[in-house]
Amino acid sequence: MNGKDLWTLAWRGLTRRPVRTLLTALGITVAVASMVVFLSLGEGIRKVFTAELGGIGPDVQVSLSGFSQGFAPSPNLPEEVVGQIRGLSDELGITAVTPIVVTVRGSLDVTQSAVLYGVPAGGGMGNVFPNARVAQGRALTGADQAGQVAVIGSKTAENLNLGLGSTLNLNRRSQVEVVGVLAPESGLVDSLIFLPIETLQAAEGAEGRVSTVALKLEDPRQSRAVADAITERLDVEAQTQSDFVSFVDRALRISDAVRFGISLIALIVGGLAVANTVMMGVFERTREFGTLRAIGARPGFVRGLVLAESLLLSLAGGVGGLLLGLVGIWGVNLYTQDLAGIDAAALTPRLTLLALAISLLLGLLSGLLPARSASRLNITEALGRV
Repeated sequence: MNGKDLWTLAWRGLTRRPVRTLLTALGITVAVASMVVFLSLGEGIRKVFTAELGGIGPDVQVSLSGFSQGFAPSPNLPEEVVGQIRGLSDELGITAVTPIVVTVRGSLDVTQSAVLYGVPAGGGMGNVFPNARVAQGRALTGADQAGQVAVIGSKTAENLNLGLGSTLNLNRRSQVEVVGVLAPESGLVDSLIFLPIETLQAAEGAEGRVSTVALKLEDPRQSRAVADAITERLDVEAQTQSDFVSFVDRALRISDAVRFGISLIALIVGGLAVANTVMMGVFERTREFGTLRAIGARPGFVRGLVLAESLLLSLAGGVGGLLLGLVGIWGVNLYTQDLAGIDAAALTPRLTLLALAISLLLGLLSGLLPARSASRLNITEALGRV
Protein backbone atom coordinates (compact mmCIF):
# COMPACT_ATOMS: atom_id res chain seq x y z
CA MET A 1 0.00 0.00 0.00
CA ASN A 2 1.30 3.44 -0.92
CA GLY A 3 0.87 6.96 0.38
CA LYS A 4 -2.09 7.68 -1.90
CA ASP A 5 -3.94 4.67 -0.45
CA LEU A 6 -3.23 5.96 3.05
CA TRP A 7 -4.78 9.40 2.49
CA THR A 8 -7.72 7.92 0.58
CA LEU A 9 -8.50 5.54 3.42
CA ALA A 10 -8.08 8.36 5.96
CA TRP A 11 -10.59 10.51 4.09
CA ARG A 12 -13.07 7.67 3.88
CA GLY A 13 -12.66 6.97 7.57
CA LEU A 14 -13.62 10.55 8.42
CA THR A 15 -16.54 10.83 5.98
CA ARG A 16 -17.96 7.55 7.29
CA ARG A 17 -18.85 9.43 10.51
CA PRO A 18 -19.91 12.84 9.11
CA VAL A 19 -21.73 14.25 12.15
CA ARG A 20 -18.95 13.40 14.61
CA THR A 21 -16.31 14.63 12.18
CA LEU A 22 -18.19 17.88 11.56
CA LEU A 23 -18.68 18.64 15.25
CA THR A 24 -15.02 17.94 16.03
CA ALA A 25 -13.84 20.11 13.14
CA LEU A 26 -16.20 22.84 14.32
CA GLY A 27 -14.60 22.76 17.77
CA ILE A 28 -11.14 23.23 16.24
CA THR A 29 -12.54 25.96 13.97
CA VAL A 30 -13.78 27.98 16.94
CA ALA A 31 -10.51 27.48 18.84
CA VAL A 32 -8.35 28.57 15.89
CA ALA A 33 -10.68 31.47 15.06
CA SER A 34 -10.42 32.81 18.62
CA MET A 35 -6.62 32.64 18.42
CA VAL A 36 -6.61 34.37 15.03
CA VAL A 37 -8.86 37.21 16.22
CA PHE A 38 -6.91 37.72 19.47
CA LEU A 39 -3.50 37.76 17.78
CA SER A 40 -4.74 39.85 14.84
CA LEU A 41 -5.22 42.76 17.26
CA GLY A 42 -1.48 42.95 17.84
CA GLU A 43 -0.76 42.62 14.12
CA GLY A 44 -3.25 45.37 13.28
CA ILE A 45 -1.86 47.81 15.83
CA ARG A 46 1.67 47.15 14.54
CA LYS A 47 0.51 48.03 11.03
CA VAL A 48 -1.11 51.24 12.33
CA PHE A 49 2.12 52.35 13.99
CA THR A 50 4.23 51.41 10.98
CA ALA A 51 1.96 53.04 8.40
CA GLU A 52 0.71 56.08 10.31
CA LEU A 53 3.05 56.91 13.18
CA GLY A 54 6.46 56.12 11.74
CA GLY A 55 6.70 59.36 9.76
CA ILE A 56 5.29 61.80 12.31
CA GLY A 57 6.06 62.94 15.80
CA PRO A 58 9.17 64.44 17.36
CA ASP A 59 12.73 63.33 16.76
CA VAL A 60 13.30 63.43 20.53
CA GLN A 61 10.72 63.44 23.31
CA VAL A 62 11.58 64.67 26.81
CA SER A 63 9.60 63.65 29.89
CA LEU A 64 10.13 63.14 33.61
CA SER A 65 9.72 59.35 33.28
CA GLY A 66 10.49 57.52 30.07
CA PHE A 67 8.52 54.79 28.35
CA SER A 68 10.48 52.02 30.06
CA GLN A 69 9.42 53.43 33.45
CA GLY A 70 5.76 53.71 32.52
CA PHE A 71 5.13 57.04 30.76
CA ALA A 72 2.26 58.96 32.39
CA PRO A 73 0.54 61.68 30.32
CA SER A 74 -0.33 63.78 33.40
CA PRO A 75 1.63 67.07 33.51
CA ASN A 76 4.54 66.48 35.90
CA LEU A 77 7.56 68.00 34.12
CA PRO A 78 8.55 71.49 35.40
CA GLU A 79 8.10 74.05 32.63
CA GLU A 80 11.52 75.59 33.29
CA VAL A 81 12.98 72.53 31.56
CA VAL A 82 11.64 73.98 28.30
CA GLY A 83 13.82 77.06 28.73
CA GLN A 84 16.83 74.93 29.61
CA ILE A 85 16.40 72.89 26.44
CA ARG A 86 16.06 76.05 24.35
CA GLY A 87 19.36 77.20 25.83
CA LEU A 88 20.98 74.06 24.36
CA SER A 89 19.34 74.41 20.94
CA ASP A 90 22.27 75.92 19.07
CA GLU A 91 24.76 73.50 20.58
CA LEU A 92 22.69 70.37 19.93
CA GLY A 93 21.13 71.35 16.59
CA ILE A 94 17.55 71.62 17.87
CA THR A 95 15.31 73.52 15.45
CA ALA A 96 11.98 73.39 17.33
CA VAL A 97 11.10 72.98 21.02
CA THR A 98 7.41 72.27 21.63
CA PRO A 99 6.05 71.86 25.16
CA ILE A 100 2.97 69.63 25.31
CA VAL A 101 0.29 68.96 27.90
CA VAL A 102 -1.67 65.74 27.45
CA THR A 103 -4.75 64.74 29.43
CA VAL A 104 -7.33 62.04 28.81
CA ARG A 105 -11.04 62.71 28.99
CA GLY A 106 -12.49 59.33 29.93
CA SER A 107 -16.02 58.01 29.78
CA LEU A 108 -17.83 54.72 30.34
CA ASP A 109 -18.82 55.07 26.69
CA VAL A 110 -15.51 54.81 24.85
CA THR A 111 -16.90 56.79 21.91
CA GLN A 112 -17.21 59.77 24.27
CA SER A 113 -13.59 59.57 25.41
CA ALA A 114 -10.99 61.91 23.93
CA VAL A 115 -7.37 62.98 24.32
CA LEU A 116 -6.82 66.68 25.04
CA TYR A 117 -3.57 67.89 23.50
CA GLY A 118 -2.26 71.27 24.61
CA VAL A 119 0.37 72.86 22.34
CA PRO A 120 1.71 76.38 21.80
CA ALA A 121 -0.99 78.19 19.80
CA GLY A 122 1.49 79.55 17.26
CA GLY A 123 2.74 76.60 15.22
CA GLY A 124 2.67 73.90 17.91
CA MET A 125 0.38 71.61 15.93
CA GLY A 126 2.55 71.78 12.83
CA ASN A 127 5.73 71.04 14.79
CA VAL A 128 4.39 67.76 16.15
CA PHE A 129 1.93 66.72 13.41
CA PRO A 130 3.16 68.30 10.17
CA ASN A 131 0.61 66.41 8.06
CA ALA A 132 -2.45 67.63 9.96
CA ARG A 133 -4.71 69.69 7.68
CA VAL A 134 -7.74 71.77 8.57
CA ALA A 135 -10.86 70.82 6.61
CA GLN A 136 -13.25 73.28 8.23
CA GLY A 137 -12.56 76.57 9.99
CA ARG A 138 -8.96 77.39 10.91
CA ALA A 139 -5.95 76.17 12.83
CA LEU A 140 -4.69 77.59 16.10
CA THR A 141 -2.72 80.82 15.68
CA GLY A 142 -0.50 82.92 17.91
CA ALA A 143 -3.49 85.16 18.68
CA ASP A 144 -5.17 82.20 20.39
CA GLN A 145 -2.64 82.05 23.22
CA ALA A 146 -4.61 81.25 26.41
CA GLY A 147 -7.82 81.61 24.36
CA GLN A 148 -10.89 79.44 24.91
CA VAL A 149 -10.69 77.73 21.51
CA ALA A 150 -10.02 74.24 20.18
CA VAL A 151 -9.29 72.42 16.92
CA ILE A 152 -10.61 68.85 16.86
CA GLY A 153 -9.91 65.70 14.87
CA SER A 154 -12.51 64.40 12.45
CA LYS A 155 -13.30 61.24 14.43
CA THR A 156 -13.64 63.19 17.67
CA ALA A 157 -16.00 65.61 15.93
CA GLU A 158 -18.13 62.68 14.80
CA ASN A 159 -18.11 60.83 18.13
CA LEU A 160 -18.83 63.91 20.26
CA ASN A 161 -21.23 65.42 17.71
CA LEU A 162 -19.24 68.66 17.48
CA GLY A 163 -18.80 71.11 14.62
CA LEU A 164 -17.62 74.66 13.96
CA GLY A 165 -18.91 76.97 16.66
CA SER A 166 -19.80 74.12 19.03
CA THR A 167 -19.00 74.46 22.72
CA LEU A 168 -16.84 71.79 24.37
CA ASN A 169 -16.94 71.52 28.16
CA LEU A 170 -13.49 70.76 29.59
CA ASN A 171 -14.90 70.72 33.13
CA ARG A 172 -17.52 72.60 35.16
CA ARG A 173 -15.55 75.85 34.99
CA SER A 174 -13.91 75.72 31.56
CA GLN A 175 -15.44 75.75 28.09
CA VAL A 176 -13.88 76.20 24.68
CA GLU A 177 -15.28 76.94 21.24
CA VAL A 178 -14.47 74.71 18.27
CA VAL A 179 -12.80 76.90 15.64
CA GLY A 180 -11.47 74.16 13.37
CA VAL A 181 -12.05 70.55 12.33
CA LEU A 182 -9.16 68.55 10.88
CA ALA A 183 -9.35 66.50 7.70
CA PRO A 184 -9.23 62.72 8.22
CA GLU A 185 -5.54 61.86 8.46
CA SER A 186 -4.76 58.95 10.78
CA GLY A 187 -6.15 57.11 13.77
CA LEU A 188 -4.06 59.24 16.15
CA VAL A 189 -4.68 62.77 14.86
CA ASP A 190 -8.35 62.07 14.18
CA SER A 191 -8.93 61.32 17.86
CA LEU A 192 -7.22 64.38 19.36
CA ILE A 193 -8.53 67.72 20.60
CA PHE A 194 -5.92 70.49 20.20
CA LEU A 195 -6.00 73.45 22.59
CA PRO A 196 -3.62 76.31 23.42
CA ILE A 197 -1.28 74.93 26.06
CA GLU A 198 -2.05 77.73 28.54
CA THR A 199 -5.77 77.01 28.22
CA LEU A 200 -5.35 73.32 29.05
CA GLN A 201 -2.92 74.06 31.88
CA ALA A 202 -5.45 76.42 33.46
CA ALA A 203 -8.32 73.95 33.04
CA GLU A 204 -6.29 71.12 34.62
CA GLY A 205 -4.70 73.23 37.37
CA ALA A 206 -1.29 72.42 35.89
CA GLU A 207 0.23 75.88 35.52
CA GLY A 208 4.01 75.66 35.28
CA ARG A 209 3.98 71.97 34.34
CA VAL A 210 3.95 70.06 31.06
CA SER A 211 3.62 66.39 30.13
CA THR A 212 6.44 66.23 27.60
CA VAL A 213 8.62 68.36 25.33
CA ALA A 214 8.86 67.48 21.63
CA LEU A 215 12.09 68.32 19.80
CA LYS A 216 12.80 68.60 16.09
CA LEU A 217 16.42 68.35 15.02
CA GLU A 218 18.40 69.82 12.18
CA ASP A 219 19.81 66.33 11.58
CA PRO A 220 17.41 63.60 12.80
CA ARG A 221 20.23 61.06 12.51
CA GLN A 222 21.74 62.66 15.62
CA SER A 223 18.63 61.99 17.71
CA ARG A 224 20.32 59.31 19.84
CA ALA A 225 23.28 61.56 20.70
CA VAL A 226 21.00 64.54 21.45
CA ALA A 227 18.73 62.42 23.67
CA ASP A 228 21.71 61.12 25.63
CA ALA A 229 23.11 64.63 26.09
CA ILE A 230 19.80 66.05 27.36
CA THR A 231 19.27 63.11 29.73
CA GLU A 232 22.74 63.57 31.22
CA ARG A 233 22.63 67.36 31.57
CA LEU A 234 19.05 68.02 32.69
CA ASP A 235 18.23 64.93 34.78
CA VAL A 236 15.19 64.02 32.64
CA GLU A 237 14.31 61.15 30.29
CA ALA A 238 14.94 62.02 26.64
CA GLN A 239 14.00 59.32 24.17
CA THR A 240 13.95 59.01 20.41
CA GLN A 241 11.18 58.00 18.06
CA SER A 242 12.82 54.58 17.66
CA ASP A 243 12.70 54.18 21.48
CA PHE A 244 8.96 54.79 21.34
CA VAL A 245 8.45 52.29 18.52
CA SER A 246 10.55 49.71 20.40
CA PHE A 247 8.52 50.30 23.56
CA VAL A 248 5.27 49.80 21.67
CA ASP A 249 6.61 46.63 20.04
CA ARG A 250 7.65 45.18 23.41
CA ALA A 251 4.26 46.01 24.88
CA LEU A 252 2.53 44.32 21.94
CA ARG A 253 4.70 41.23 22.30
CA ILE A 254 3.67 40.91 25.93
CA SER A 255 0.00 41.36 25.05
CA ASP A 256 0.42 38.80 22.22
CA ALA A 257 1.71 36.28 24.76
CA VAL A 258 -1.25 36.94 27.05
CA ARG A 259 -3.77 36.60 24.22
CA PHE A 260 -2.09 33.43 22.96
CA GLY A 261 -2.22 31.99 26.48
CA ILE A 262 -5.97 32.62 26.59
CA SER A 263 -6.37 31.04 23.16
CA LEU A 264 -4.31 28.04 24.23
CA ILE A 265 -7.10 26.92 26.55
CA ALA A 266 -9.51 26.65 23.61
CA LEU A 267 -6.83 24.95 21.50
CA ILE A 268 -6.24 22.31 24.16
CA VAL A 269 -9.98 21.62 24.34
CA GLY A 270 -10.02 21.30 20.54
CA GLY A 271 -7.06 18.92 20.64
CA LEU A 272 -8.78 16.71 23.21
CA ALA A 273 -11.86 16.59 20.97
CA VAL A 274 -9.70 15.42 18.05
CA ALA A 275 -8.02 12.77 20.21
CA ASN A 276 -11.40 11.54 21.45
CA THR A 277 -12.85 11.34 17.93
CA VAL A 278 -9.86 9.50 16.51
CA MET A 279 -9.63 7.13 19.49
CA MET A 280 -13.32 6.25 19.17
CA GLY A 281 -12.72 5.58 15.49
CA VAL A 282 -9.90 3.20 16.35
CA PHE A 283 -12.11 1.18 18.69
CA GLU A 284 -14.99 1.08 16.20
CA ARG A 285 -12.73 -0.06 13.35
CA THR A 286 -10.76 -2.75 15.15
CA ARG A 287 -11.76 -5.44 12.61
CA GLU A 288 -10.91 -3.10 9.74
CA PHE A 289 -7.42 -2.52 11.08
CA GLY A 290 -7.06 -6.24 11.75
CA THR A 291 -8.02 -6.99 8.14
CA LEU A 292 -5.46 -4.46 6.88
CA ARG A 293 -2.77 -6.13 8.96
CA ALA A 294 -3.87 -9.58 7.74
CA ILE A 295 -3.51 -8.62 4.05
CA GLY A 296 -0.01 -7.32 4.58
CA ALA A 297 -0.26 -3.78 5.96
CA ARG A 298 2.61 -3.05 8.32
CA PRO A 299 2.03 -1.50 11.77
CA GLY A 300 3.59 1.72 10.45
CA PHE A 301 0.92 1.96 7.76
CA VAL A 302 -1.89 1.61 10.31
CA ARG A 303 -0.20 4.15 12.55
CA GLY A 304 0.17 6.54 9.60
CA LEU A 305 -3.49 6.04 8.66
CA VAL A 306 -4.71 7.15 12.08
CA LEU A 307 -2.30 10.11 12.12
CA ALA A 308 -3.49 11.08 8.62
CA GLU A 309 -7.10 11.16 9.84
CA SER A 310 -6.10 13.33 12.78
CA LEU A 311 -4.12 15.71 10.53
CA LEU A 312 -6.96 15.99 7.99
CA LEU A 313 -9.43 16.75 10.76
CA SER A 314 -7.20 19.43 12.27
CA LEU A 315 -6.36 20.94 8.89
CA ALA A 316 -10.06 21.25 8.04
CA GLY A 317 -10.62 22.91 11.40
CA GLY A 318 -7.63 25.21 10.85
CA VAL A 319 -8.84 26.40 7.44
CA GLY A 320 -12.33 26.86 8.88
CA GLY A 321 -10.80 28.80 11.78
CA LEU A 322 -9.01 31.16 9.40
CA LEU A 323 -12.25 31.83 7.52
CA LEU A 324 -14.21 32.38 10.73
CA GLY A 325 -11.34 34.51 12.03
CA LEU A 326 -11.61 36.74 8.95
CA VAL A 327 -15.25 37.34 9.80
CA GLY A 328 -14.24 38.19 13.37
CA ILE A 329 -11.50 40.55 12.16
CA TRP A 330 -14.00 42.27 9.87
CA GLY A 331 -16.32 42.80 12.85
CA VAL A 332 -13.51 44.18 15.03
CA ASN A 333 -12.37 46.60 12.31
CA LEU A 334 -15.94 47.71 11.68
CA TYR A 335 -16.12 48.73 15.33
CA THR A 336 -12.68 50.37 15.55
CA GLN A 337 -13.20 52.26 12.28
CA ASP A 338 -16.36 53.73 13.74
CA LEU A 339 -14.62 54.43 17.05
CA ALA A 340 -11.21 55.76 16.03
CA GLY A 341 -10.89 55.51 12.24
CA ILE A 342 -8.35 52.66 12.30
CA ASP A 343 -8.22 48.96 11.47
CA ALA A 344 -7.15 47.50 14.81
CA ALA A 345 -6.96 43.90 13.58
CA ALA A 346 -5.14 42.37 10.61
CA LEU A 347 -4.58 38.86 9.27
CA THR A 348 -0.94 38.89 8.19
CA PRO A 349 0.90 36.09 6.33
CA ARG A 350 2.86 35.12 9.45
CA LEU A 351 -0.35 34.87 11.48
CA THR A 352 -1.92 32.71 8.75
CA LEU A 353 1.09 30.37 8.75
CA LEU A 354 1.08 30.27 12.56
CA ALA A 355 -2.61 29.29 12.66
CA LEU A 356 -2.14 26.50 10.10
CA ALA A 357 1.04 25.26 11.79
CA ILE A 358 -0.65 25.11 15.19
CA SER A 359 -3.62 23.28 13.66
CA LEU A 360 -1.34 20.63 12.14
CA LEU A 361 0.69 20.33 15.35
CA LEU A 362 -2.56 19.93 17.25
CA GLY A 363 -3.62 17.15 14.92
CA LEU A 364 -0.26 15.41 15.14
CA LEU A 365 -0.15 15.46 18.95
CA SER A 366 -3.82 14.47 19.25
CA GLY A 367 -3.34 11.47 16.98
CA LEU A 368 -0.18 10.02 18.57
CA LEU A 369 -1.88 7.94 21.27
CA PRO A 370 -4.71 6.59 19.05
CA ALA A 371 -2.16 5.80 16.31
CA ARG A 372 0.03 3.89 18.74
CA SER A 373 -2.96 1.91 19.97
CA ALA A 374 -4.06 1.04 16.41
CA SER A 375 -0.60 -0.10 15.32
CA ARG A 376 -0.25 -2.46 18.30
CA LEU A 377 -3.53 -4.35 17.75
CA ASN A 378 -3.20 -8.13 17.80
CA ILE A 379 -4.38 -9.44 14.40
CA THR A 380 -6.09 -12.56 15.78
CA GLU A 381 -7.93 -10.68 18.52
CA ALA A 382 -8.89 -7.86 16.14
CA LEU A 383 -10.42 -10.22 13.59
CA GLY A 384 -12.21 -12.14 16.31
CA ARG A 385 -14.15 -9.07 17.47
CA VAL A 386 -17.68 -8.56 16.22
